[in-house]
This record gives sequence, structure tokens and C-alpha cells, in this order.
Amino acid sequence: MKLVRPKKFLGQHFLKDQNVAKAIADTVDACPNIPVLEVGPGMGVLTQYLLPKERVVKVVEIDFESVAYLRENFQGLEENIIEDDFLKMHLENTFGGNPFVLTGNYPYNISSQIFFKMLDYRHLIPCCTGMIQKEVAERLAAKPGCKDYGILSVLVQLWYDVEYLFTVEPGVFNPPPKVKSAVVRMMRNDKEDCGCDERLLKRLVKTTFNQRRKMMRGSIKPLLAQLDNERGVQCDHAEFLSQPVLTKRPEQLSVQDFIDLTNTLAKYYAR
Repeated sequence: MKLVRPKKFLGQHFLKDQNVAKAIADTVDACPNIPVLEVGPGMGVLTQYLLPKERVVKVVEIDFESVAYLRENFQGLEENIIEDDFLKMHLENTFGGNPFVLTGNYPYNISSQIFFKMLDYRHLIPCCTGMIQKEVAERLAAKPGCKDYGILSVLVQLWYDVEYLFTVEPGVFNPPPKVKSAVVRMMRNDKEDCGCDERLLKRLVKTTFNQRRKMMRGSIKPLLAQLDNERGVQCDHAEFLSQPVLTKRPEQLSVQDFIDLTNTLAKYYAR
């Protein structure tokens, strides 16, 4: 069968380098003895190195050409090819409610959405690995005080320990992307509870990083206005805004700082 034509609207960049493909496949070994779900297998360059690992491997692919290619060239995989949009899947059904490793050469145009979905299913995904844009990998692994530290950094590091493993040059893809790529591994930490109102934490993180150049006491004001409106109150926020932590910019706050501030905010509105 002829090779699959990369489709720009799907963000497809097919990996050609076998050594890189094997190295990515081997990242799942950090979490052995559980099934693997590969997102966006394309022509199976990564799949071929996952299948010998003596565990159940399923692949999810939205591109009908790639699905046809996989069915013809990986006949033993037939029952484990899922023709679907990963972002719309109910992952609790994928392996009968059992945990699994998530991996892939992720479509670059939806990589952040993939990781937000991972967070929604963190109880089922103890390990996530794969290749993404270098700048997204740097955001995932960034520490406080770094320009790459942002919404994705805080929300992922709340639940996962992130490792930036290695960089991949554009020339190993067809077509070559305009950016460098990187391989990461995220291992679930031991938190069962984030220690605060998680929905409020997400709102706090997103609101303040949307105005990341401002100090926290400025960037948090839209959230305070929203909370006032939702509760039908009109608060004088001078006392709350006088906290020393609010003289920092959001990129200077650790994950724990955001948790503590979320709890302070919740108590402030519970008075």
C-alpha cells in the first residue's frame, strides 16, 4: 500500500528516524505491566516498537488513510485500532476502567488539549510520554521564575512529575516542522487531593496568567469581580489585596503558592 500523505489540517508530521521512534517507545518502560494507548500512530513508526513489549497496545487514529494503512500493515493490531477523535473519547471505556500509559507522536496542533484531557483522567493515567513541540515541552517542565512557566506548567505539575528527556530536530520528520520537537515523560505523583477547591484553583491560575506581566494584585482583579457578581456581593478587596504574595507576578508563584492562595480566597468569600 502507498504511504500516507501527511495532512496539514491534522497537524501530521510523520517521524522517519527509527532510532528516535524506538527511544520514544522505550519511555513507556518507566511504567511497566499495564496497557498502552498510542495517540496518532500514523503509519506505525512508534507502534512497531510498542507491540513487542508484551502488553496490550491500542492505537487511536482519526485519519482514515492512516487507519487503512495500519490495518493492512499491522494485521495483528486490527482489534486494537480505534478510529476516533482522541479528544472526544470516553477513556474509562478504553481498557475496561483499568490504568494505562498514554503515549504518541502527538499532533502538534492539539498537544495542549491532549494534556488537559490527561488531567481529567489522571486516575487512569499514571504515566504519559511522547513527542511534542519543544516550546510546549519546555512549558510543561518549567519551574517558577522561568518565562516558560505558565498555566500548563502549574496545572500539570499539580498532579505529575515532568521530565524533559531529549530534543528532536526537524529533519527527522516528513514534512519537517518549522520548530524543534522534544520528548517528555510525566509520572503521576502521590497526590489524591490537591488540597483546595480545584475549580477555583484553575480559575485563579488561568485568570492571573492571562495578564502575566502584571503583579498578582492586578491580574487577580477580574476573578474577584466575577466572584463578587456570582455571589451578589460588592466587596472592598483592599485587605485581601494587601497580602505580600500578591506583589509577585504569577510566574513567581509555585504550585503550592497557588494552592495556598486558592484556600485564602475561598476563606475570604466564606466570611
